[in-house]
Amino acid sequence: MIKKVTPVLIVDRIEPLLPLWDALGFARAAEVPHGDVLGFVILARDGVEVMYQTFDSVRGDEAKVLEGSRAIGAAAVFIEVDDLEAIAAQIPSGTDVLVARRQTFYGSTETVIRDAAGNVVTFAQFG
Repeated sequence: MIKKVTPVLIVDRIEPLLPLWDALGFARAAEVPHGDVLGFVILARDGVEVMYQTFDSVRGDEAKVLEGSRAIGAAAVFIEVDDLEAIAAQIPSGTDVLVARRQTFYGSTETVIRDAAGNVVTFAQFG
């Protein structure tokens, strides 16, 4: 049985990403240093988690993860929310908002942003 899915986004640095998630109300459930910077963090809010790990931390933990014919890089995360207006209001100024608002053919209203590491994050409200 599958119980949960949590994205782990591999990035160069974690610290530049934290202001966005702090503003969205996510708390740091766990932090693991790697030298004098963060190597890993779990960000959590309302039972939803997003994890970030640095390339250097992955290399130190299990370098095989970074091997293969395709480079590990920017990813996309889809987060369903109850109140898109409230989330949109929490997005800090200066955030790269790719799509302020759109209606989809599958019935959601969405706001799409890019985090400081280049990952695309979509917030979607259905109904």
